[in-house]
Amino acid sequence: MSSSKVLVGFLVGAAIGGALGILLAPDKGAETRKKILEKGSDIGDSLTDFSDTIKDKFNEVVDGVKGNFSKAKSSMS
Repeated sequence: MSSSKVLVGFLVGAAIGGALGILLAPDKGAETRKKILEKGSDIGDSLTDFSDTIKDKFNEVVDGVKGNFSKAKSSMS
């Protein structure tokens, strides 16, 4: 299983668990809505970090492919 799938699974599980915990907690409606907004912000930050990680990994792969292509091209000439 790839690490990205594990990370996505973890984030989804954390989001579901957090949402259920908030919704089942015995708080007033205003307090629950405030907690939901805070958790949503936290999840958004986590997704931003995850997308940055994916972009970095993609750029590493692209750089590797470019390097291999340049090596192959120079060895053919």
